[in-house]
Amino acid sequence: MNSSANDSKCEVANKSLYMNYSWIIILELILGLPLNFTALYTFIFRLRFYKANKNMVFLFNLVLADFLLLTCLPLKVYQFQRGKRCSESLVLCKAMFFTQFMNRGASIAFMTIITIDRYLSVVHPKKKNILKVVKKSPKFSIIVWLLLPLLAIPAMINTLKCDEGNRPDDDITDILRETVFFTKILVPFFILVFCTVRIVQRLQKKTVGEQAKLRRAVFAVTAVVVVYSICFLPHAASRIVLLVERSSEDPKDLETAAEVYEGIFSFSQIDCLLDTLVYCFYSSKFKNAYLSTFFPCFQTKYNKHNVNKIHLQ
Repeated sequence: MNSSANDSKCEVANKSLYMNYSWIIILELILGLPLNFTALYTFIFRLRFYKANKNMVFLFNLVLADFLLLTCLPLKVYQFQRGKRCSESLVLCKAMFFTQFMNRGASIAFMTIITIDRYLSVVHPKKKNILKVVKKSPKFSIIVWLLLPLLAIPAMINTLKCDEGNRPDDDITDILRETVFFTKILVPFFILVFCTVRIVQRLQKKTVGEQAKLRRAVFAVTAVVVVYSICFLPHAASRIVLLVERSSEDPKDLETAAEVYEGIFSFSQIDCLLDTLVYCFYSSKFKNAYLSTFFPCFQTKYNKHNVNKIHLQ
């Protein structure tokens, strides 16, 4: 494919709309960089996650996944502001897609793992929990990172192109790519919902003295489900619409579906901001260390509130 042909395929019809998308991504960058740098500092220098007895290693990997996303956002801004849907360079386009795939895959994987770990600890506390053993070792996290590129192979061979209408979807790589995409989003979502429901049911059966710990567990898994629902489910829904419109004979419908898809995907990258809520709800140690380091005034108010609450009880 020559560069001029590829360049024309990258052009968007509504450049002002994509300019607005670029400002959404810029806002995510402005807020995401300091949040993730401060979270990284807290994990490394305040909590020393590599020595922690608690589930800090998986949370730290969520930070790494968010940094991976932040590295490719400036290029996305540059493309959108030039009225381009993707890079004219096939190599650069593939590299950016791979980075985004690794971010989404790692975020989904580690969100699911920490939720399963909390579920096993709360609902089946007396049974052997293999995650209690492997979460203290970086080897398990490394294996997860090494498996993700294998899942990216079908998409790297044949990526979903927003401008290809009237294309048959019976190509094996197309089918495999979409199977991987929807499986990695929908299956973990059902796991998250199942774990959340079971923990809530466990909370309802417990006595008053045990409810405080279980309530924290409910908040933690609920935070994961909420972040997951905001960042991944709308993206999956818009992809379904785009796939349906690829068979449409009206190029305007396909362009509209592509614009909605790109807009929702731009917004869905807000997970690099919302993951901080997951850290705080999942780990009280992280929340206390983060507040005391960067927002000591809030930490003082939080401690006073807890003291007053204890006295009232």
